[in-house]
Amino acid sequence: MSPQASDTPIRYGVVGVGMMGVEHIQNILALDDCVVTAVADPHSLSLDSAQQAVGAETPLAKFSTVEELIASGLCDALVIASPNFTHHDILIPAIESGLHLLIEKPLCTTLDDCREITDLVATRPPEQVIWMGLEYRYMPPLQRLMAEIAAGTTGDVKMVAIREHRFPFLVKVDNWNRFSKNTGGTLVEKCCHFFDLMIQATASRPVRVMASGSQDVNHLDEVYNGERSDILDNAYVIVEFENGSRGMLDLCMFAEASKNEREIVVVGDKGKLEALDTESIVRIGQRTDDIWSGVNVVTEETVADSSIKHQGLHHGASYLEHVDFADAIRSGRPADVTVLDGLWSAAVGFAAHRSLETGLPVVLDDLPQMVGIAFGQ
Repeated sequence: MSPQASDTPIRYGVVGVGMMGVEHIQNILALDDCVVTAVADPHSLSLDSAQQAVGAETPLAKFSTVEELIASGLCDALVIASPNFTHHDILIPAIESGLHLLIEKPLCTTLDDCREITDLVATRPPEQVIWMGLEYRYMPPLQRLMAEIAAGTTGDVKMVAIREHRFPFLVKVDNWNRFSKNTGGTLVEKCCHFFDLMIQATASRPVRVMASGSQDVNHLDEVYNGERSDILDNAYVIVEFENGSRGMLDLCMFAEASKNEREIVVVGDKGKLEALDTESIVRIGQRTDDIWSGVNVVTEETVADSSIKHQGLHHGASYLEHVDFADAIRSGRPADVTVLDGLWSAAVGFAAHRSLETGLPVVLDDLPQMVGIAFGQ
């Protein structure tokens, strides 16, 4: 496989065209020299939504399975946006096809499946771009926050606090997201983004996880095929890192009456950063030699990226992610966000759910052999 010629459109196939699949289609259509040629989904109404997204006048091949889509030869790249519990079985033929892949989070719904997929990807040629969809990295305020960390604004990062106070889970096809067995659990499905951000901010390996949470408000009376929804709607999670830094997640999914859906705070020995992504605000505070002269002294600015052509569901983050993915395909460079990133972000979530079950901290001592991330570099 050679890099895609710059004068040849990249042909995309999207596997799973529910809400997120259509969101990916809209982002792809906003890119230069990229087209959506095929989709795969067993749900006919979702296929209709995909056709509506590309336009009634645009030819779109529709299939029921990923195998049929691959066999069509219509695509250079695939976006995997199917329900979480289908990822493992879909990813195996997709990876083996040699097509470039962008995999919507989470990687898989069990640690064993994440391991298997990571091992399989390790056997693939480097020119096959296999990208993990952790698009929160691309939100402009969070990109600015990470750039300030890299510039030394905080000094050595000691604490990362992430608060997401938001609306309940949305309705999905057949309500698959109402059950932990289908999603991997809220702390995997929703929060792998945040654990990935913690890992990026600390540049260190997570080593111990403690969690407390429950299903207290949402979906309590929802029963499907005789089974009651069990997806938790609030939690606190503490993550300890190898370099001594700590992360804390505060999640509430019945708090839509909030000004900011997400607040990310990073504190080091030299300063503090805050990103309020709903308002696209970044706050920067730095300590001074005279501690008292720096009390409550903070600069605040609005961060925007004028290159974003589709805002979508994530403040333009998915668009910027797709720009980088397409650039990697055309240039032949490796993925910036890898399945190893997906493994680690999901592993913290699995550990958090285990801590909830046992009431005890969980030590991440069985992953070192999987590490391909140069933490701290």
